[in-house]
This record gives sequence, structure tokens and C-alpha cells, in this order.
Amino acid sequence: MQETGENTAQRKDGVIDMMKKLLHVLGKIVFSRTMIILLMMLAQAGFLFAGFALLGKHMNYLWGSFSTISALALVYLINKDDIPEFKISWLIPICIFPVFGALLFLYVDKNSGSRRLKKAMNRVNEDTAAYMRTEEGIRKRLQEENVPMYNLSQYLEKVGGYPTYEGGEAVYFPLGEDKWKDMLRELEKAEQFIFLEYFIVEPGIMWDSILEILKRKVRQGVEVRFMYDGMCSLMLLPYNYPKKMQKLGIQTKAFSPIIPLLSTHQNNRDHRKILVIDGKVAYTGGVNLADEYINRREKFGHWKDTAVRVSGKAVDSFTMMFLRTWDAGATQRSCYDAYLHRYAQAEGEGYMMPYGDGPNRKENVAEKVYMDILNMAERYVHIMTPYFIVDSAMLHAIKYAAARGVEVKLILPHIPDKKIAFAIARTYYGTLMRAGVRIYEYTPGFVHAKCFVSDDDEGVVGTINLDYRSLFHHFECAVYFYRNPVVFDMERDFQETLAVSQEVTQAYCKQIGPLWRVVGQIMNVFGPLM
Repeated sequence: MQETGENTAQRKDGVIDMMKKLLHVLGKIVFSRTMIILLMMLAQAGFLFAGFALLGKHMNYLWGSFSTISALALVYLINKDDIPEFKISWLIPICIFPVFGALLFLYVDKNSGSRRLKKAMNRVNEDTAAYMRTEEGIRKRLQEENVPMYNLSQYLEKVGGYPTYEGGEAVYFPLGEDKWKDMLRELEKAEQFIFLEYFIVEPGIMWDSILEILKRKVRQGVEVRFMYDGMCSLMLLPYNYPKKMQKLGIQTKAFSPIIPLLSTHQNNRDHRKILVIDGKVAYTGGVNLADEYINRREKFGHWKDTAVRVSGKAVDSFTMMFLRTWDAGATQRSCYDAYLHRYAQAEGEGYMMPYGDGPNRKENVAEKVYMDILNMAERYVHIMTPYFIVDSAMLHAIKYAAARGVEVKLILPHIPDKKIAFAIARTYYGTLMRAGVRIYEYTPGFVHAKCFVSDDDEGVVGTINLDYRSLFHHFECAVYFYRNPVVFDMERDFQETLAVSQEVTQAYCKQIGPLWRVVGQIMNVFGPLM
């Protein structure tokens, strides 16, 4: 009887797991931009059919009005200050489906939800700008050591809103499980406050182990704030999860919760991964709080991810990133002085420049930083990224670096989590290889790392992918290292990852099926909308 009961329980668990996976897939499909566009196009077809049937002789006048709306939308789009790829991806649906193509564009471009979100973020950034200033001594030393690096530092402060710090310790984690073990140890040391901000949070071994510590720390009097992206409410967490956490004493917010069919800011997600403990240490990188990130659950082969822990004054920037997002749109602001400038500068070499980026900024800071590395490199630029869907400016920067003799190597996934994105990435293989770029696919599985390293001098670890979502739509973060010993750890990890990756050749490209080649070429046009 006991075995029968156990078998029944196992079958029930299997059914529940299967249903969760099915809902997860359906959620991704239903709430994707591709599905929204498809539904709008189908609605247009139905509307036009019904219109012809019901209005008959009046359709000439209506069609003239619709054509005028589409023409005005096209004029506005062409003159809009935006990258060409965005314009092309919208020109096609507007021209082919002139009614709803134009209305959909205007809806996405002018939606009120996104505008309110950006204004709220800008307001809190402006109000707290005085906290984020580079010390004058650091400015002078950096200008004396390296003028181009000083210029980048100035750019990140003036445009990005984040200062440069000298010294401080950084620890690089080549795998998600390495970060997980380290963060558990550091969480146990917390005495004053813990801030968590993550894109994906899913109950399981990783999150459950963290949550147990958080509950215990709350009982010890530690202030705990937890923020996750509202998209989690669709597939991973209950919609009332913040209330459940509040009952445990954990202050919780869902960033921009999704309200199906009513939300107008679906594109602007909080893609950051930040953990700050007592203002003493901070973590960032690609690792979310779910079991696949620590290889306790296999979804796409071995999951290769990276993260970094920083200490010293640079932690202030991550504390500020969290508080600014937490306070955006809130009626009451946090007491920033209670969380910033709490610790003296830690010992260490070189410089750190933590920075954030988002659609509220007029400049695409994240892309500019990557391009600066490519343009200033003298010997090599090594890149790990999961999604290679770039605009022409980034593509030209990568090719130009290779053309002038810089060794440019890319490590991409071999087992993708998004097949369409993978198909688009492969459309760039030919032009990159002809320019001298060497491309590798991580044979054991999926690369989720977001790393740039160059010339043993500079490197970036963060949440920023090389795709339109990260560079233009999402709220992101990273830390830029210059002459910090952690750069050598990043390069060592790149070489070790390279050793288990396969190089892409012309012969390899010919083996890609014709269907996926066509899919990649077609979907590449709509890359900015994906």
C-alpha cells in the first residue's frame, strides 16, 4: 500500500511539473510581442472583412482616413531620432497592414505606462544625483594615467549618473553555483540590511535556501527588501507573492506587475541582478534565482553563467541602483544617508565603475561602453554573450576591431534557450568570419554570461546582453573594471570556456538547415521587436 501511495504521489508530482512547464511555455507565447503583433494583424483582417461587409459604399471614405493615419505614422517614424533597425522593423508592418500596423506602432511608441515609468525613474535619478560623484583625487589620477579611460569615466558619470571608484576588492565567479555558495555565506553575515533585485525568481533549491536565511535575518532585526520583475507573476510566482513575503517581514515589490491586456509597459523589464549586504558587498552578473542557473536543473545542457562580488565604496552605486528603482513612483522616499557611505575604501588595485542603464535615458549607455572597449582595444577583445542580435553600429564596431588587427573572439551558446534568437545570431556568422572575427559555440550547453574582457586591462561583468531588449528596452546594470586583478580571472575563465567550445567554420555553417537559415533571415528584420 505504501509503494502504491508513493507511486500515486510521484505521478501527481509529474503531472504538476508537466502542467507548470506547459503554462510556462504558453505564458511566453501569449504575452510575447510577436503574439501581440500577430493578434493585431488578425484583428485587422477581421475588422477589414467586417467593414467591407457592413459599410459597403462608405469604405472609400474610411480607407482614405486609414491611409492618412498610416502616412502620418510613416512620416513620424522616418523622422524619429532612433536607430535604422527600429525604423525598418516598423516600416514593414505599417506598409503591409496600414491600419493596425500604424495604430500598433503609435500604441507602443506613445503608451502612457512606459512614459510614467520613465518619468518616475528620471525624477528619482535627478533628486539623488548629488550622492553619485567621483572624488576629485580619483579624477586627477585617472586623467594622468590614461586619458581615454578618464573620458569614459566622465561619460559614465555625466550621462549614466554613476561615479568611478579607486581600489576595492572584486571576486569573479565563473559559474552560477560558485556565486550561490558565496552569497549564502555573505548573507549569514548580514547585520543591518539586505537588498535583492532580480529578474527571475523561482521556488526551488536556490531560492528556498536564500529565503530561509532571509526569514532568519528578519527575526534578528535585519532590514530585508526584495524586488523582482513583474513578469515573474505570469509564470513563476503567485500574483500575491509580495503579500506573502510581507507576512514574513520581508519588504517586497514586483517591478511593473503585468496586467494582461491593460499593461502598456511590457517591454521595459527590470533585467538587473543585484544583491547588496550591509553596504559592504554587492553582487551582479547573469545569475538569476532559479535552479537552472546553478545546474541543479538541466534545461539546455550545462548552464554557463558568470557573476562578480565587489566590496568597498563601489558598493554604493549598487545600493543606489536598488534604492532608485525601489523608490520610483513611490509616495515616500528611502533615507539614502542611512545606506550609503558606510564603509571606508577597501584595499585593492585599479578602478571600478558600476553603472546602470535603462530606456529612461536618452543615451544607450550600455552599448556605448561595449563599443568603447572595441574601439580602444589594442590586442584582443573576448566576449561571452547568450543572444547576438545587434544593430549595425555594434556590428561595424566588432568588424572594425577585427579589421585593424585586434583579436576578436565570441563565445555563444551551442544549445540555445530561444531557437529564433539563435537562428538570428547565426545569420551574422558569415559576415563576422569574413571580417576576421572568430566565433565559438559552447559545446556543453548554454552560455548565459555577459562578459567583455580586453588587453588584460579592462573588463565588464553584468546583466547586459548583446540584443535589442538589453541595449534599448530593459533596465540593466554592470561593473566596468580597469587595471583590477579581477580582469585576469575573467580572461582565464574565457580561455577555459574556449577549450570546451567548438569553433564555427564555413563547413559548420553549411550544415545549418535551410529552414532555419530562412527563419533567421526573416526574423532578423524584426529583431528590434522581439
